[in-house]
Amino acid sequence: QVQLVESGGGLVQAGGSLRLSCAASGCPFSPYAMGWFRQTPGKERECVARIIWNVGSTSYSDSVTGRFTISRENAKNTVYLQMNSLKPEDTALYYCAAQLGPGSAYSNFGRGTQVTVSS
Repeated sequence: QVQLVESGGGLVQAGGSLRLSCAASGCPFSPYAMGWFRQTPGKERECVARIIWNVGSTSYSDSVTGRFTISRENAKNTVYLQMNSLKPEDTALYYCAAQLGPGSAYSNFGRGTQVTVSS
């Protein structure tokens, strides 16, 4: 069973930056894709960034395009989310998850790391 552990969250002022990390441990790790999600109370979980693991191609939600960058370090089984120009509306609990195959649902969600952006 693969376990995903997020880190790097915190409190930052609007306009600031944070870098989140998601480290995988457990079985040999070779997902089809990895995604970063966020959720706030009363709202649905939103996928903000996705990376195809072997190819490295990326995609982003409209709300973060141009500000967030997803990347991965295959040798460390780690995926990152660089968040720049943060806004108060980016405040959320951020999760990573693995998509094990094309078309499969995301699974193995971590416990999340809290990001709070003050105005």
